[in-house]
Parts: sequence; structure tokens; C-alpha cells
Amino acid sequence: MRLSLLVVLVVTSWLSQTDDVILERGRQHSEHFIKNELDAIWKNFSSQMKAAFGQPEKLAEFRRLVRHQLGEEDKIIAERAGQVGERRIYRRISRFEKVASPILTHWAFDAEGAVIEFVIRPFPRATPSKFLDYRTKSDLRLPFDGEWWVFWGGRTIDENYHAATVDQRFAYDLVIRREGSTHRGDGARNEDYYCFGKRIKAPASGRVATVVDGIEDNLPGEMNPWQPAGNHVVIDHGNGEFSFFAHLQKGTVAVSVGQEIQQGTLLGLCGNSGNSSEPHLHYHLQSTPRILDGEGLPAQFQDYEANGQAVPRGEPKRGQTIKSKQRVP
Repeated sequence: MRLSLLVVLVVTSWLSQTDDVILERGRQHSEHFIKNELDAIWKNFSSQMKAAFGQPEKLAEFRRLVRHQLGEEDKIIAERAGQVGERRIYRRISRFEKVASPILTHWAFDAEGAVIEFVIRPFPRATPSKFLDYRTKSDLRLPFDGEWWVFWGGRTIDENYHAATVDQRFAYDLVIRREGSTHRGDGARNEDYYCFGKRIKAPASGRVATVVDGIEDNLPGEMNPWQPAGNHVVIDHGNGEFSFFAHLQKGTVAVSVGQEIQQGTLLGLCGNSGNSSEPHLHYHLQSTPRILDGEGLPAQFQDYEANGQAVPRGEPKRGQTIKSKQRVP
């Protein structure tokens, strides 16, 4: 569950096909909020959402704040609905009378139809980049063995929420998914997630520029925004390209600062540390070794498969299942 007004960027995804039931449910909840029919919304909040607000009056305060900051909704620009795992997602982009930029309204429902996420915030735009035609200099291979799934990846906001930021303009969030889920059981433990503990390897040779270890892994659903990258490694490839690997498992980082490494060198294990709501690997390429600094660079990997099709050189996209065609040592 996540709640925000004009602040937090929700990390979630949805399928491209429209689900009429989810679409109608999202429309109904949005209309209830606009018309100040808040009892209907409160009754459908999950227990976690009710705990987050504390009492119905807080929802009313939230609605008054939205109206004060944004005014009333003038026009619906676009709507989208779909499902990821057990979450049913509804998103709509609208114009409001007091602000010039489009506003995103986001609802997420569990399998029983209870509200588990509610967000209203400015709709992000892909940040301009002078590197749109950039070709990666390093000979990158996927930094893992086996099949992984691209949760976020691509150049548009729809494909990749990272595209709204300068340094992570072309970043990836990667998980392992089986039968439509990233975890077994209820996903309450990190060990339930298929990617947790998997070996993360250097995609190309270079020198280790940064190492951070010792940060506790989060419980699934919790996040650590004070140490956003969590346990992480930065590799200097020696050509103005720096690879970032974030959210590694505590105590597993296997390299040290200044170490010269080769493609395939073990960096650590996939974890859930930092500003991460579930185990996954965050990877991006950028122009400096400093986190939250520099400019993001396209990371074009070589000799891999995407959805079973050979890709000699390319950039994975959201929703693809990818694996290296040759096992990295």
C-alpha cells in the first residue's frame, strides 16, 4: 500500500490490455472522490489503507487539500486499466482547473476489490536527454544467469518510470517471474521471491569505484528512502561509463573499491535493501560514479534473448523475459 499527494512516485506496472471491470471500478472510485462521496471509498479501503489514514476525517482532509491545490477536474485525457500479479490497477490522466500540468490519479485493488493504493500527483514526463542516439561503448552482457523479467525498462514513461529522472533516464528494474508472480506463497518473506539471493555479475570489465554493504534488507512492502540505493556497487568501465547495481543483499557484496574486475565477476547477491518494496535488481549506466548525479546513458546489452527471440544488441523493455544466450563466467 502506498499513499501520496504530489510527492511520491509510485513504483508499479500494469498490463497493456484494458480490463472493463477494473476500468469501471477505478472510474467509480474517482467519481466518489470528486463528488466528495467519501464513505463509499472508506468502506472499500483495505485494513492497511485505513491504518494509514487513521480515521475517515483524514480522507476528507486529503480531499480538501487536493481541491485547494488542484481545483476541480476539468477533462479526462486518458484512462488505462489492467492487472499485475494480484493487483488490479486503474490510472487516469486529467486536467485540473488550477494547474497547467496533467495530473495522474492512480488506484490499485487487491483480488477482493479492496483499495490498497491511492495516489494523486503530477503526471511525470520523460526528461530530455542529449544521449538518445548514444551507443554504449562497453561490451555489456546481462549481469545474471537464467531468465529474468523486465519490470521497468524502456525510454518512455509508460515503459519506465525512471525516464522522469536525469541520472536514471535509461534504468532497469529486474525480477524473476514465474506463472505471473514474482514470489511463491504470500510473499511475506524476502526468501519467497524468486530473484532473492541470485548471483549478480559484472556486465563488462572495469574497476570498482564504489561499494556499500551492511544495510539491512527490508521486509517486503517496506522501504528505506533514507538509503535509497541500499547495498550497491558502482563499476568504472574506463570510458566515461559507470554501471550502478542497487538493492543488493546485506553481507553479500563480493568486491572492493579499486579492484580490477572482468566480465562475469561476482558482485553480490540480489536483495531488497534501500528504497525497494520487494527484492529486485536495479541497474543503470550513467556518466559519473556519483549516485543521484551525472546523466543516464543507454545500456545496450549484447547477445541475449527477449521473449525467446535472439537480440544481437538491444535495450530490454518492460514486460520482456530476457536471458543471456551465453553463460557469463
